[in-house]
Amino acid sequence: MNINQLLEFDRLAKEDGRKYDKRRGLYDDIAQDAGAHFIGIVGPRGAGKTIILKQLALANEASFYVSLDALEGDLFDLVKILHETMRIKLFLLDEVHAYSHFEADLKKLYDVLEIRVIFTSSTALGMYESGYDLSRRVLLKTLYPFSLREYAKFKYGQEFTALTFQNLVEGKIPADVFKAGEHFLAYIQGGLMPFALREPQPLMLLENILKTIIGKDIPNIAKLLTGELEKIEQVVRFIGRSGIDGINYSSVSRNAHITKYKAEQYITLLERAFVLHRVFPMGSNVMKEPKVVMALPYRLLYKPLNEAIGGLREDFFVEVFRALGKEVFYLKSNRGEKTPDYFIRDTQDIVFEVGGKGKGRSQFKGMDFKTKIILADGYDVAGLRRPLFLAGLLNG
Repeated sequence: MNINQLLEFDRLAKEDGRKYDKRRGLYDDIAQDAGAHFIGIVGPRGAGKTIILKQLALANEASFYVSLDALEGDLFDLVKILHETMRIKLFLLDEVHAYSHFEADLKKLYDVLEIRVIFTSSTALGMYESGYDLSRRVLLKTLYPFSLREYAKFKYGQEFTALTFQNLVEGKIPADVFKAGEHFLAYIQGGLMPFALREPQPLMLLENILKTIIGKDIPNIAKLLTGELEKIEQVVRFIGRSGIDGINYSSVSRNAHITKYKAEQYITLLERAFVLHRVFPMGSNVMKEPKVVMALPYRLLYKPLNEAIGGLREDFFVEVFRALGKEVFYLKSNRGEKTPDYFIRDTQDIVFEVGGKGKGRSQFKGMDFKTKIILADGYDVAGLRRPLFLAGLLNG
């Protein structure tokens, strides 16, 4: 692709940016960042990373947008030419995981040219562990799909009060937020993906996204044999069709007929591609294998809602708190007694049980944690019970 074609793509990207008048919170965070570092936006396919880049391109006159999965030739040379001949100061680089030596070029761009770079990747980048010393040069930010608050705002124009942990713990819930509960089922069935605003059947598009992740994104970040991609598909299918409990390296190894080492490798890659989440155990004298849950709403590619709902509740819970930057652990006893589902390490340690309307408090028996909460379906705020959907209204 020659320079004139790239300039035309840049023009079209800026025109496309005009279509999106609403902005995610991360847009303002980036636009107001005046640091000398470059910024990387990582997050799942379909979360809106490209839209943010196009909005930034439109808002900055001396900017240039390019998708690296369409770039032929050397990135450093292209940026140097555009900077020197057209005085471009801000470069917006999309899908950088598709460019094989991006980390090396990024270091050179930072060290040689007086420019700013904002880039995106659909896989979590291990650049801080790379050999190019990028830790002081790059600030990584994660863009997750919509929170329930964002979904209501972008889809229906409804503004709901953001909740704090203290609101949730004390049960002091503003009356206006309960209306958000009517959106919860649509949200967990695909509404959280920004592309669902324009796509009436988001699961069909999500299926194509998953194929791209396995067939293109994962091979870009790992050296794998062709047959291994089929095994990765098998791993995702097994997790999607299984119940929520007992999914770990060992069970995946047995059911996919692979070594435990390979199960760990594939699950780690799928987590980096935002398809799965690993939740490690809290406590002593327990086997240190993580519990594996899915990112929303991938489970619905393998089961109908009525069969998948138990898993979807926990997928939702884990994703909410990961997006808030919280450490999430699962609780496991030494002798197999029932325990609450999850532990959140915060200013006050909190244990959560997640489930349907019938979820009770038996799992809390003998637990001496100060704060215990049952997050369940419905609207009940009494004793330890809180509506599950309220977690989607938390702001940190």
